[in-house]
Amino acid sequence: MENTYITCLCFFLAVISGVICVTRSYPENFARAGHTNNWAVLVDTSRFWFNYRHVANVLSIYRSVKRLGIPDSQIILMVADDMACNPRNPRPATVFNNANQHINVYGDDVEVDYRGYEVTVENFVRLLTGRSPPGTPRSKQLLTDEGSNVLVYLTGHGGDGFLKFQDSEEVTSQELADAVEQMWQKRRYHEIFFMIDTCQAASLYEKFYSPNILSVASSLVGEDSLSHHVDPAIGVYIIDRYTYYALDFLERVEPDSTKTMGEFLAVCPKRVCISTVGVRKDLFPRDPHNVLITDFFGSLRPVELTVSGLNVTAISRKQHETNRIKLEAEIPERKLQYAKQFPSFIFET
Repeated sequence: MENTYITCLCFFLAVISGVICVTRSYPENFARAGHTNNWAVLVDTSRFWFNYRHVANVLSIYRSVKRLGIPDSQIILMVADDMACNPRNPRPATVFNNANQHINVYGDDVEVDYRGYEVTVENFVRLLTGRSPPGTPRSKQLLTDEGSNVLVYLTGHGGDGFLKFQDSEEVTSQELADAVEQMWQKRRYHEIFFMIDTCQAASLYEKFYSPNILSVASSLVGEDSLSHHVDPAIGVYIIDRYTYYALDFLERVEPDSTKTMGEFLAVCPKRVCISTVGVRKDLFPRDPHNVLITDFFGSLRPVELTVSGLNVTAISRKQHETNRIKLEAEIPERKLQYAKQFPSFIFET
């Protein structure tokens, strides 16, 4: 088999049972994911203008997973403070993740599910465990199942064994581990990738005891997670160092990419991150170097099968080329694609 990423649909119609089998083909030496859908839970837990970078962090990851195919209906975005509308923002309705102001990550298509004081420990735990109050809109529920691969990204201020929510409460590493265990017992996930960017971030995954969890943290216990650079126009740091280099990697990933989670786990060595990136993979059964990054940051699309006929008129290659030239002359070619989050050069300090 060629060492390229191939997504194919294999249809087998069993005459007796009438069952249609849909499988996914992986490149040679890549472990099969075995999941049927992808979800993302993206959480910024901090408030106040000087924490602008945390909003930029989460909106940048949000934009990346959307670009790679996860729809808004399967993304839960929690933003504790709306920096775009903050009265201190000299550029209202915008959030940038780079001092070059290359792209506004708070674009027209951002759908925030939990905003402001809705971002609480209770709502976060209820979201993970599926214990939402009656009447909660579908857009605010994590409607995962046993075939779901879930990306959980957390950013904010943390310490040894806890993550602060809006400087008023905190979730502990044990509470987080117990919430994930409830998810496993209730068959709410197939695999989880925890990505945590905060001070002493590795302490948040230390208590995990449920299976099929891969975790990465921007700093070890006892270490601070540092910011990347300041935007002089607004006077605050605008992105964290670990998330900056993670995004730099993700910007080079396409939906059909063969880049692996093993490569992603090494995106921020200490010489550029300054803090030590922590990784926990003892609960994860697959080798990260044989796991496609799109297994968590990409999406599997549902396929509708039809038995209706389609009439196709055979034409010559010459006629086909004539038709193509005529169509291009009538309708100018327009290629729509996501703009890169970073400019052609990387801003360094």
